[in-house]
Amino acid sequence: MMSFYPSQIIEYLYCPRYTYFEYVLCIPQNEDKYHKVQRGREVHDEKLERNKAYLRKKIGVRQKWTDHYMGTSQLRGKVDEVLLLEDGSYAPLDYKFAVWKDRIFETYKQQLYCYALLIEELFDAEVNKGFLVYTRSKHKVVEVTIAKNSKNEVRESTQRMLEIIENNKFPKATAFKKRCLNCTYRNICIK
Repeated sequence: MMSFYPSQIIEYLYCPRYTYFEYVLCIPQNEDKYHKVQRGREVHDEKLERNKAYLRKKIGVRQKWTDHYMGTSQLRGKVDEVLLLEDGSYAPLDYKFAVWKDRIFETYKQQLYCYALLIEELFDAEVNKGFLVYTRSKHKVVEVTIAKNSKNEVRESTQRMLEIIENNKFPKATAFKKRCLNCTYRNICIK
């Protein structure tokens, strides 16, 4: 069975045709050319190095696993930090090379939902919240609630992605046409 990275789930939710172009037609996105993506990866690596021995007292961390790769039959990915909290619950923590602007992007939430599912399966513990660290806002920590229906949406998305791939199915495009303007596949996509 094929498993997906959180970024692939996010792309699917943005527009299902990402899955078709990338995994049925095998046309890569070539996203590495974008500066912000590259810089984000560099900062991410720097933060992991600097924070390896740091437990976040502010959010009640008892133990943590840094740069933790996990995989299940549906999902796989590397979580910046898996946290065991003082109350016995677990939570993902993800660093973002971003400025806090009083709102959490849906893509950030989706990534935490994916990580929550991975942690639940591999640590055999329920995950009800996650944390984002905004590195360009003095490392502001923001708590994100993770509801069961959000985790179910990720499960359903992986099933629909598998259907596209296994059945060579060309899905409907996103209903949000503004998304097409910045799409890496806009020149080959039938509108």
